[in-house]
Amino acid sequence: MKNTLIAMLVCCGAMSAFAQNARPPLQLIQTIPLPNVAGRIDHMDLDAATMRLFIAALGNNSLEVVNLTSGSVVRSFKGFSEPQGVAYIPEMKLIVVTNGGNGTCMFIDGDSYNFVKSIGLHDDADNIRYEAGSKTVYVGYGSGGIASLDVGRGIVTAEVPLAGHPESFQHDDASNRMYVNIPAQHEIAVVDWDAPASVLATWHLDSLSGNFPMAIDDKGSRLFIGTRDPSRLVVMSTDSGKIIFSLECSGDADDIYYDAALKRIYVSCGEGFIDVFQRENGQYTREAKIPTAQGARTSLFVPSLNEFIVAVPRQGNHNAELRIYRVQ
Repeated sequence: MKNTLIAMLVCCGAMSAFAQNARPPLQLIQTIPLPNVAGRIDHMDLDAATMRLFIAALGNNSLEVVNLTSGSVVRSFKGFSEPQGVAYIPEMKLIVVTNGGNGTCMFIDGDSYNFVKSIGLHDDADNIRYEAGSKTVYVGYGSGGIASLDVGRGIVTAEVPLAGHPESFQHDDASNRMYVNIPAQHEIAVVDWDAPASVLATWHLDSLSGNFPMAIDDKGSRLFIGTRDPSRLVVMSTDSGKIIFSLECSGDADDIYYDAALKRIYVSCGEGFIDVFQRENGQYTREAKIPTAQGARTSLFVPSLNEFIVAVPRQGNHNAELRIYRVQ
């Protein structure tokens, strides 16, 4: 009862703030049930051409395929070992899934859903990112490493050892540099992918730790990093590694996205909120704190659809679900 009352007061406060600003930055427009998904939900990616959303259901050991147009699950299949990351490669119609349990990176045909190839990456294959320009997949794995994979040939082209397990990372195409969160070391590793690939520098976060999510504004030379202890949004210069701003944020931040069109930062937090930060005149302020659900920390921002998607895990008798918000 006490928790319900607190949640109601938080919602009322958020709604009051929205009323003053005319409308909220995110408006809930659709909810899609995920009835057969139990446990933790990890990362997601979208095939924009078919409006299929691919979800790495880690706790369920499954890949869920949701049609956003019909609002329904069109495929749910097993055969994974703690799937954590997922990326869709539209040019080749390939789904790539990383597995934390056995360290494999699995390639799956996007039309037939047939298994195509598997690449072993030691252990705990985790975050994944596809760079269309170079046709390269980057995967963080193990107790400290990140690999580049040639999608066409299906091989590892380079591996860079790191000081700890990598979480979220971002690639700057212009410099061919990558910024990698290393939570165990409270630092960001700066990786140069020009041969030979290596770590150029490490930037320490001082008293901040739990740096899991990250986003980049490459044109503005800014990194946005979520820390969990304490709960902060950190704005860092990609030129110097200097922390420019540190703002209060909701707890258990797990995904961050930068909206270049609106100069906003969206942070999905397991505490049960989406925090929305606004950049204006070189300053950053928290514009809104939108209630979601406990544990709803995984999200995906789709600029082409102007939508923000949050995955809500199963809670008691309430099924897992997707909540889709319109950006406004």
